Amino acid sequence: MRFLPVFLDLQRGVVMLVGSGDLARAKLRVLTAAGARVRWYATDGDHDLAGLGENETSRIELAAGDPLAAKLNGVIAIVCAGAGELAPVMSARARALGLPVNVMDDLDHSTFVFPAIVDRGDVVVAIGTGGASPVVARRLRERIEAVLPARIGELVGFIGRWRKAVHDLIPEFALRRRFWERVVDGPIGALVLAGRRDDAERALKGIRDASAFAGSLPSGEAEGMVTLVGAGPGDPDLLTVKALRALQDADVIFYDELVNPEILDRARRDAARIPVGRRVGKPGIGQDAINQLLIEAAQAGRRAVRLKGGDPFIFGRGGEEIEALRQANVAYSVIPGITAGLGAAAQFEVPLTFRREALRVTFLTAHKERDAEAVDWSTLTDIEMTIVVYMGLTAASSVRAGLLAAGRSPQTPVGVFARATREDAAAAIGTLDELPDLVEKVAGGPAVLIIGDVVVHSAPARQQQLNQLASYFQVAAE
Repeated sequence: MRFLPVFLDLQRGVVMLVGSGDLARAKLRVLTAAGARVRWYATDGDHDLAGLGENETSRIELAAGDPLAAKLNGVIAIVCAGAGELAPVMSARARALGLPVNVMDDLDHSTFVFPAIVDRGDVVVAIGTGGASPVVARRLRERIEAVLPARIGELVGFIGRWRKAVHDLIPEFALRRRFWERVVDGPIGALVLAGRRDDAERALKGIRDASAFAGSLPSGEAEGMVTLVGAGPGDPDLLTVKALRALQDADVIFYDELVNPEILDRARRDAARIPVGRRVGKPGIGQDAINQLLIEAAQAGRRAVRLKGGDPFIFGRGGEEIEALRQANVAYSVIPGITAGLGAAAQFEVPLTFRREALRVTFLTAHKERDAEAVDWSTLTDIEMTIVVYMGLTAASSVRAGLLAAGRSPQTPVGVFARATREDAAAAIGTLDELPDLVEKVAGGPAVLIIGDVVVHSAPARQQQLNQLASYFQVAAE
């Protein structure tokens, strides 16, 4: 991020516009629509205000003379649009005085850029692309315009009128934030957005105990809870809407080592973030210590999120954690996520079930060699069964040995799918007999192994077949 989004208070002074023609008039429309007072130096001497209404022109001061010699008292920003060779010189003057300056389509001489704007009164959304693509910014604005409630600004104004009164009723910040979350997300907020402000006022006035409404304990403190959240296999766009909301509401997030940092970026900015996971072969704090951290956070009145890669209940120890929370009488909830096996199957087009070919799916873990050796492989020899092995890279040789010893054919199709749904995802396709060699090709995990005839239908397998066919015809032609 090169440009930090900020909002300039246009009531603090005058914006100086230097330039002429349609480009300058376009900036006039943007600035006056935002309520700015503008001092316009038309570099060609033509102060044509055609197309602007009386409300806009009343805030425009038509200035004459050389802008390079003009006094800058009360100027809070300088904009150059259609200013030609004068723009870089004007930019140098602005920067020497520490004034923000924008030169249209010239990032080198600008200290700020104009975003695409969604205006809903007290709610303003600014979309920036670092000046690189205004078209992309405009398209994003169109999408946001389509989904943002028309009266969202009225909701902000409604909250603003009640803010001090609620502050006096609920001095504790965390509890007060929960009060407003319940207002915004609940029936009162819906009334405002539906244009029924009077009904919303009556509903808010009807709240007898503001702290209880916010979810406090009898002691008056905020009630804590733990939410187990499945982060999915890696792609942040695969988060559920409910998971995203939990991340936005969390006071503290305890996350696994394998959680994509881009997913953490979608959490509330001021939430504490505590890593509690570990990678293969590296020490971790232990499950008992994690359980205790979750309990302590909830007992302190915090909303804790236990963020896990994949799904909490598929090799994620979610069951162990909720057992500990139950015993400690801590409130909790579980939000499922897309498990890695399903993420890999979707990305690489592996149909885990296939009519008349694969009728059953088994998920198992082989974190270490001894895990694989403890599996009863004799129950996994059915050729109509697809086997999905989690954390199987280090135990790949034992997985192969166990299945072969149980009678599974060495020619059984196998796929190793690493870092599924991430940008650096990789796949290696072959046979069960080749499994250890396939593991070497994907350059590390996390990864799942998919074993069964369905692997031949995968996108990598089809591509491999096409490559082999092309190689055959090339050799034949030679």
